[in-house]
Amino acid sequence: MKTTVYIEYYGKQILESDILAKAEATLKAAGKKASDIKDLTLYVKPEENQVYYVLGDDENGSFPVD
Repeated sequence: MKTTVYIEYYGKQILESDILAKAEATLKAAGKKASDIKDLTLYVKPEENQVYYVLGDDENGSFPVD
């Protein structure tokens, strides 16, 4: 089954896959390897154009979405 998820808010449309790709790029730029990531939680706040993340229990950050 192919699934496509869009997040829409105030005329903006963001693809889930774009958010995941940007999260991966952000973490890779921070020196993280995919094998290092066991638990990642993303919080999308379209009204702020930001995605906040929690990596494991102790690391967090954010990145913008366009």
